[in-house]
Amino acid sequence: MSITDRPAAKNHRTLQRLHVSAPASFTESVAARYVWAAARISLAWVFVWAFLDKTFGLGHETPSAKAWIDGGSPTEGFLKNTPKGPFAGFYNDLAGLAWVDWMFMLGLAGIGLALFLGIGMRIAAAAGALLLVMMWSVVLPPANNLFMDDHLIYAIVIVGLALVSAGDTIGLGRWWGGTRLVRRLPILK
Repeated sequence: MSITDRPAAKNHRTLQRLHVSAPASFTESVAARYVWAAARISLAWVFVWAFLDKTFGLGHETPSAKAWIDGGSPTEGFLKNTPKGPFAGFYNDLAGLAWVDWMFMLGLAGIGLALFLGIGMRIAAAAGALLLVMMWSVVLPPANNLFMDDHLIYAIVIVGLALVSAGDTIGLGRWWGGTRLVRRLPILK
């Protein structure tokens, strides 16, 4: 907090006025904006990498023989073999369906791209949180905790990124928010 003295004239005497100004909140500080931007770009890479690995079979989680471009299903292995808990039957039924593959891959690409660019953060946060919570619910309970795992933590972080306008720093969010389209439809911010 800073206090500045400003003289004011009154009856030929000078009185002191105190002007108090509060500092920007911590989430608005330069350091915090860059930390949120780094978190945004890092989380973007998580989504983009999953998309690239499943599309091209880069060998990390998806062998080249099971690449999407070579006819492999990006959802079949995970949804057919991994589910347990109350939703196992539901996810087993979705495994390998073409529309599920397309929705999953478009989701990974769209969320990752929006996070990288810092635009469409509200929609990316909603879609990303939904996708992450669904992935969490595939394997209930999680292996290392009663309920918490990285999918839920990422879901919380992605919502936080949208709330603090993380796309405005090292991203196109500020420009995007000023476009006529986004001013007319703020959900696109």
